[in-house]
Amino acid sequence: MQEMILRQKILQMFILGFSQDDFRCNKYFADFIKEGLGGVIFFSCNIKSQSQFRELILSLKENAFVEMFYSIDQEGGRVERTENIHKGKKYLSAGGAYKMGLSFLQSQTKEIVLELKSYGINMNFAPVLDVNTNENNPIIGDRAYSNKADEVIEAARVVLNVYKNHKIIAVGKHFPGHGASSDDSHKTLPVINLAEEDLIQNHIRPFGSAIKMGIPAIMAAHVLYPSIDNSNLPASLSYNIITGLLRKELGFNGIIMTDDMEMNGVKGFSRLEACIKAINAGIDMFIFRDSTKDIYDLIDNLELAVKNEQITEQRINESIERILKIKYDYNIIR
Repeated sequence: MQEMILRQKILQMFILGFSQDDFRCNKYFADFIKEGLGGVIFFSCNIKSQSQFRELILSLKENAFVEMFYSIDQEGGRVERTENIHKGKKYLSAGGAYKMGLSFLQSQTKEIVLELKSYGINMNFAPVLDVNTNENNPIIGDRAYSNKADEVIEAARVVLNVYKNHKIIAVGKHFPGHGASSDDSHKTLPVINLAEEDLIQNHIRPFGSAIKMGIPAIMAAHVLYPSIDNSNLPASLSYNIITGLLRKELGFNGIIMTDDMEMNGVKGFSRLEACIKAINAGIDMFIFRDSTKDIYDLIDNLELAVKNEQITEQRINESIERILKIKYDYNIIR
C-alpha cells in the first residue's frame, strides 16, 4: 500500500464492468485496469462461450496493474450470468435449491463454484442472506433461501463452507436485509418500516451468523431503514448502519461494498456526492456496471475530494488494507 499513489488507491475501491465481450472495446475500462482497478464484474453480455470467457479473463490478468477481483452474480435461477454458455438457466434458485434439501444445496453450490473457478472467477456476489418475509417482494422472492431467518442461516452455513473450501470469495447480500421490501431498489429507493427488534431478529441475524463463520465480504443495500437510522440515507451511504451497526456492533472486519451504484436507489445523489458519503460511512468498494467518461471524471473528483479534505486519506487507507488483505488471503496477489 505504501507504494501506491492516491489514484491507484481510489481505483482499488472500484469494481467496474463493460458491455462488450472484449474489454479493449471500452477505452476507459482498458485504461482503468492499467492504472490499478480493484475488480471487474461480468454480465451475460461479456460471456459468449467457455473458451471466450477463459481467454477474456486471461487477457485481463495480463493487462492488470494490480491483480483484480474477477466477480460475477451467479446465484442460480433468475440471477445467472452464464446463460449464453448453457443456452439458458442451468441452476435452481437459492430458494429452489434449499427446498431440495441441504445435500442438494451443497452439491449445486459446489458445481457453481467449480464452474466459476474453471473460468478464473475469484468472487461471487452470493449468498443472498435476505429473509423474504414479504411474499409480494418484487426483487428478492426465491433468490432468498427462505422466509425464515433460521432457515436462511442453516442454508448459508452449508453454502459458505463450500466457498471457503474452494477459495472463492463469497459476498453476502443485501445488508441489513432486503427481504421485507415492497419495492425494487433497481427502480426506486425502498423504505422498510419495520421495528428495530423485527429487523434484528428476522433480517440482520443471518448476517451476524455469516460474520461469525468468517464471510469475507458483505454488500450493502440501497434501502432506507428508519427504525435503525434517522439520517434519511440508504444503508449503503449511512455511517450509522455501515460503521455503527455492521463494523462496531456486529464486528465485521471484511470488505463492505455497495450494490450497483447505477441503481435508482441512490439516484437522489450525484455520483460524487454518493461516493463521498459512502466512503465516509465506511464503504470499501463500489460497483458500477459500466466504465464511462463519467466514471473517469468521478475518479478524478474523488482525488480532489481527498485533497480538499472531504475524505481523509486515512479513511481510504483503511479500505485499501482490507482489500489487499482479502487479495492476499485468497492468493490473488502474493
